[in-house]
Amino acid sequence: MMNSNDSSSRNLKTKIDLPLIFISLVAIGLSVTGLTLYPSQSLKLSDVVFEGATKLFGAGVQIIGFVCVVFVLWIALSKYGSIKLGEGKPKYGNASWVFMFICAGLGSATMYWAFMEWVYYYSAPGVGIAPLSKEALEYSIAYSFFHWGITPWAIYGIASLAMAYHFHVRKNTGLSLSSAVEAITGLKATGVVGRFVDVVFLMSTFGGLVLTITLSASTVGKGISMLFGIDDGYALKAALVLAVTLVFSLSSYIGIGKGMQKLAHAACGLTVIYAVIVLVLGPTGFTLNNIANGVGLMLQNFVRMSLSTDPVGNGEFARGWTVFYWLYWITYTPGVALFVTRVSRGRKIKEVVAAMILGGCGGCWFFFGSLQSFAIHQFISGVVDAPSLITSVGGEEVVSLLLFSLPFGKILAVGYYLLMLVFLASHLDAVSFAVAATSTRNLKEGDEPSTTLRLFWCLMLAAIPLAMLYIGAPLHALKTVVTVAAIPFLAVLIVKMYGLLRWMKADYGDSPAHEIELMCSERSELSLLLKAEKRPDKAVA
Repeated sequence: MMNSNDSSSRNLKTKIDLPLIFISLVAIGLSVTGLTLYPSQSLKLSDVVFEGATKLFGAGVQIIGFVCVVFVLWIALSKYGSIKLGEGKPKYGNASWVFMFICAGLGSATMYWAFMEWVYYYSAPGVGIAPLSKEALEYSIAYSFFHWGITPWAIYGIASLAMAYHFHVRKNTGLSLSSAVEAITGLKATGVVGRFVDVVFLMSTFGGLVLTITLSASTVGKGISMLFGIDDGYALKAALVLAVTLVFSLSSYIGIGKGMQKLAHAACGLTVIYAVIVLVLGPTGFTLNNIANGVGLMLQNFVRMSLSTDPVGNGEFARGWTVFYWLYWITYTPGVALFVTRVSRGRKIKEVVAAMILGGCGGCWFFFGSLQSFAIHQFISGVVDAPSLITSVGGEEVVSLLLFSLPFGKILAVGYYLLMLVFLASHLDAVSFAVAATSTRNLKEGDEPSTTLRLFWCLMLAAIPLAMLYIGAPLHALKTVVTVAAIPFLAVLIVKMYGLLRWMKADYGDSPAHEIELMCSERSELSLLLKAEKRPDKAVA
């Protein structure tokens, strides 16, 4: 007779979506082959594609981003904010919960941008500011706060709330993007449209990871080379990617509760500690003033930054940065939505929005504010001229030079490189769960994709980034991969916004706020009673 574990294993195996996996692997294989065999042609093509795509879709992307901010804030502040996403108490504590979806939503490339992003804005600023001016320097950190602030976390929020509502409130089966689209539109998840949605999701996830993994491996590889005199070649970068793959594969094998939760605590906790160290050892007064000024400029000019398309000029800044960043974040929305859904059962909608907007923005602004302010101060003081060096030696080397200029610089540099790898492992762990969940049919509440499938995707996630490292793709080419991968999800994001609004109005449109609170509370109590009846030994106790 088969035991329960064997039965569970068999059930999971029968749920694995083999056709989806096969189609995705073929697409990934062709991409890797093309990048490896035709590197120069691939880079030329990327320039043409990026220019055309951002010109065609740029204004639409900016408008959608702004609409997401208005929509998610309206939901949280309205009566719908009291809707509870599933029954029972939350499984994870507040800190663990916030840390996990921050790690799901932020890649380790964040640590590169936290030191270097201001340089690009200072050299070629937006909203009509003169390059290399005092105003451009002040706005450089404001634009960093803008691109890593309210709008991207609102985009994450909309995608996550729609998926969580679909799964926990509506009780629809399937923790995949196509299952949510089916529930909203009626188009079958196993049909042509559903297959296309899931394949594009998997490809966009890989596209988003290209930039994250490539920048991380290049930055850490350059730092190790400068510290220990090791050749900064493909072998070192590939070894780093494979080492990180091993770490997050082990975490995936252990599971979310033990593996991902601990990695998330380590990544977010150490990141905060690192930002505090730089704040204390660096120019503390200047940093605090610069953060306050940057937040003020960003909030004061938020609408202008959101919708500035520069129609009279060439619009290069808006397309090259704001449009690119919104698309970069959009590539991660399906995966983040799946992961947030998985860890947010029992939370209210307004809790999810508050945690994302306040937690996500607060964490990003403090980390970016601390590191960028230090880099800006080093530039003003003439210690490290990042704007000049980035064109001569590259951003990865400038990061290491800035680290070395800190007190105890080499020790802190080693800590920074290790933290970057831990952050990368934590992020990839969350992504592997989302990809495995998408390629598993009909997941229900409490189900998880098989460990074997998660390990399989852990290995596959390193394939395209390794190819991009092999051809030495520049930043512009990496941005093209992200742009192309994200564009199909503009339509999906609009569909999810429509579906969420329709569901909430259908379920709670006629109920005032206090009735919604009462209904959610009664539903949770009923769920606990039903669980107690299924476990009579614990109920009696």
